Amino acid sequence: SGYVRPPPPQNVTLLSKDFDMILTWTPGEGCPPDVTYTVRYESRERMGKWIKVPHCKNIHRTSCNLTCVLPNFFVKVRARVKAVSGRFPSPWVESQFKEYYLDVELAPPVLNMNVKENSIHVNASFPLASCVESFSWMYDLNFWEAGSEDKKQYEGIFRKKTVTIDTTALRGNYCLSARSSFQSIDFKHSKFSQPMCMLLNHKG
Repeated sequence: SGYVRPPPPQNVTLLSKDFDMILTWTPGEGCPPDVTYTVRYESRERMGKWIKVPHCKNIHRTSCNLTCVLPNFFVKVRARVKAVSGRFPSPWVESQFKEYYLDVELAPPVLNMNVKENSIHVNASFPLASCVESFSWMYDLNFWEAGSEDKKQYEGIFRKKTVTIDTTALRGNYCLSARSSFQSIDFKHSKFSQPMCMLLNHKG
C-alpha cells in the first residue's frame, strides 16, 4: 500500500506548567496528515517497565497531561512517544527525567474578593488537578494603595484559608495581588497575579 514508517516525533519534552506535568512534542518533518501518537512512561522505581497511558493512545494532539497518572510524585519519571501512520509506527522518542515534587512550576492563583462595609474577605483558588490537591500549597497576598510602593504582605497562607483585611480607616483605590508558593526542597513561587483594584469607603 506504499505505507512507510512515519518520522519520529521531535522536541519531546517533559515539562511542568501551571501545576501539571505534561509531555509535549512536535510532528517529525514530512509527517503524513493521518498520523496519531501514543505515549508511555516509566519511573525510576521500575526502570524498563513502560506503562501505558490510556488517555494518550492514538491521539491527534501533540501533548499528553501525565499529572494524575504519575504513580509517585516523589520519584523521577520520563515519558516516550511514537507516531503511527496506518499500521506503521515510528521509533519511540524519550524525554528527560522529571520529578513532580521537585520540578513543579506554579501558576498564580485566582483571587476571589468579597467587599463588605469595613472589611474585605479574600481567598485564592488554584488551577489544580484533583490528584495534587493534598500538597501543602500556600499563597502570599499583597495589599496596597494604588500608586504606592508600600505593600502590606500576608505570607504563607494555606490554600483554603480566607484573609480578612480591615478597611475601616481606608479611603481611596486599593489593590490586591497574589502568588502561589510551595515548600519542597527549596522554596518556590509563581509570578504575582494581575492586580485587582477597588474603591474603598467611597461615600457618594
